[in-house]
Amino acid sequence: MSNSNQGSGISQVESLQRRFAQAPGLPFANLLPMELIAKLLDEADTAFYDRIYSPLVTLAMFLSQCQDADQSQRQAVARLIAHRIALEEPACSSNTGGYAKARQRLPEKVLAELTRHTGNQLMAQAPSGWRWFGRHVKVVDGSTASMPDTEANQQAYPQPPVQKPGLGFPILRFLVVFSLAVGSVLDAAFRPYQGKQTSELALFRSLHDSIDADDVVLGDRHFCSFFEVAALQQRGADVVLRQHQARHTDFRRGVQLGRHDHLVVWEKPSRPDWMDEATYQQFPDELVMREVRIHIKARGRKVRSRTLTIATTLCDHETYRKADLGALYRQRWQAELHLRSIKTVMQMDVLRGKTPEMVRKEIWAHLLAYNLIRKVMAQAAERFELAPWRISFKATLQTLSAFALPLLTCAKSKLAELIDEMLLAIARHDVGNRPDRIEPRAVKRRPKPYSLLTKPRALARKLEIHNSCA
Repeated sequence: MSNSNQGSGISQVESLQRRFAQAPGLPFANLLPMELIAKLLDEADTAFYDRIYSPLVTLAMFLSQCQDADQSQRQAVARLIAHRIALEEPACSSNTGGYAKARQRLPEKVLAELTRHTGNQLMAQAPSGWRWFGRHVKVVDGSTASMPDTEANQQAYPQPPVQKPGLGFPILRFLVVFSLAVGSVLDAAFRPYQGKQTSELALFRSLHDSIDADDVVLGDRHFCSFFEVAALQQRGADVVLRQHQARHTDFRRGVQLGRHDHLVVWEKPSRPDWMDEATYQQFPDELVMREVRIHIKARGRKVRSRTLTIATTLCDHETYRKADLGALYRQRWQAELHLRSIKTVMQMDVLRGKTPEMVRKEIWAHLLAYNLIRKVMAQAAERFELAPWRISFKATLQTLSAFALPLLTCAKSKLAELIDEMLLAIARHDVGNRPDRIEPRAVKRRPKPYSLLTKPRALARKLEIHNSCA
């Protein structure tokens, strides 16, 4: 990596840190240490030149681009020009070509490792009171994202087979491991939407290294598999999962611990096709599991009740009461809200990359920016004695955008005071306690009355020209 101007590098890291309210002495500071960034860039050994778009400038622009309501490259370059002028530096060209090439040179590994580092560091630095029974809870959930319809993207992430060629978009499945305490992304994996070993369960198997001993894994019924539970137990972790719909639960059997609360033995099923015999023999012949049935009453004009069965390896019913397990499982919904923040608020549901590599970089950049925003939310929560999940993610993003230029241009002596004012503004956006809110899955505003595109766009364009000339 060619970047000989050390002073300039330090200045660039400080600017990047200021964007996300990092300053010495503040809680959760130094989540983006210069030493780690420099080490990852040096290991990548990518050719950069110390001009306008150095690696750190490119990284900062990429992250701010993921935050902005307008995520175009033109807007990102315009923001850089405004930043340079505010710092009394000469303006650069408004042409986006240099920035586009710099993004292509930025290694995917750097973005991925920074995402993992920031997510795990934030979780480790969180106050112990934010944990569940003193343990880290990691929530797993997945979703999909679409991308431009290019030949390269179609080959790597094909569109669903039910869509006609030229009418669909490539689609990617991704799975994320979140920290329940602070909401940060700890790790992620991506694969095509369909095909062998592309399910969320298969994706999670590739992320088992992100699960440590004494962790509690929280997930929906899709992850409630004998082999999954056994593999996590071998790592020293426990699980709290919704019972899979294919498994019958009979509370008249097993060791009774209370009403709708018992211990049962799960026997090892036959070897699945994707598993080899040697791996199959490493799993135990049976698992002792605790099954608990909980009833959730929702608010509304009529009281609605929902019954769920939870399967867990937390068999000590005196330490982990039935009510505690029920309350924990209800917090699994936080993962859905985190995915909504990433996909809807940060606009990651439709990606812009024209190649699979740029698509993956774009995802990692969004996840890294998301972690740094979560860091600011954790700062505000600790400063004003709130739970991190009580603060609005969207309001935090809006406040960060409003304070962006003052954070970059204020004097060092005023930085801590300015951050305090920003954290106060963020903490005032309390989302409230709404665990059972129900909204109809319908929209009021009607879309424009255009007909659907039923032919490839190039063919439809030729037909329009032909009809207009006829």
